[in-house]
Amino acid sequence: MAITPAWLALLAPLPDDAVIGRKPVASAELLASGRADAIADWDSISVHLSDPGTGLRHVLITLDGNDALLSASDAVLFQREEQRGSVVVSIYDQETVGGRFEEDGSFRGTRWITHTEQIGDDDEHAQTNSSPSPPSDQDVALLRALVQSVIGRAPGRRPRESR
Repeated sequence: MAITPAWLALLAPLPDDAVIGRKPVASAELLASGRADAIADWDSISVHLSDPGTGLRHVLITLDGNDALLSASDAVLFQREEQRGSVVVSIYDQETVGGRFEEDGSFRGTRWITHTEQIGDDDEHAQTNSSPSPPSDQDVALLRALVQSVIGRAPGRRPRESR
């Protein structure tokens, strides 16, 4: 059995070699159209990690034009297959914590646990169970620590003219 990397756990620290990207929330086309003024200076900071055959992880952070934290999420997805009689069942387990950070420092978010089972290639009849719950105080503290770590390692904001 393969060993799952420590970073492939919800709210776990990221590996030192994780690639952290930063880009504007609004596309150049949307900005040029004049329909994105409210989000013109917002940035997304993201980390995409994967362990082939086991799962993946995605961290996403949104900052406003003053680099104030607006929202953040961490999501992990695990995939495995089981042979059940004559059919192969693909099983996907996902855990997510995400939401928005208010100006007063509070967090408004949700913790999700989702389990999906799919027989063969039959997307239409996949069975999914999702359970939302409020994130615990520990979840929020770990998300804040993850956010600070990622922001501290992220590329700097590009000047507006080059966006």
